[in-house]
Amino acid sequence: MKATLVPGLEHTASFTVTADMGTSHAGPPILSTPSMILMMETTSAGAVHEHLEGEETTVGVHVNVSHVAPAVPGDEVVVSARLLEVDGRYLQFAVAARCGDRLLGEGTHKRAVIDPARQRAKAAESAGSD
Repeated sequence: MKATLVPGLEHTASFTVTADMGTSHAGPPILSTPSMILMMETTSAGAVHEHLEGEETTVGVHVNVSHVAPAVPGDEVVVSARLLEVDGRYLQFAVAARCGDRLLGEGTHKRAVIDPARQRAKAAESAGSD
């Protein structure tokens, strides 16, 4: 991680709701909660990407969000992520999804900074011990 990875970093991203992001078990197709969370995770990762070293990346480790309003295919959803805390390799974000002035969901999201090569080595080691 670079020294520039500090609380206060912000990122916004826009997404267009597509039919495959929806669920229709409650009536007409609407944005599913897992799809909204994916938008929040993607936006949070984008907030810190340029502040990572070499091959480092981030992975989601915790999500605590509400989903309070629907969005339908064709709607433009704007997601914001603000880095609240850096605790070692763990990053805590405030996240929100909006469609115009309407809040779709908000909460917090935690990500961990990882080195993919190290993770692959650990996975291979674990697979070999079975």
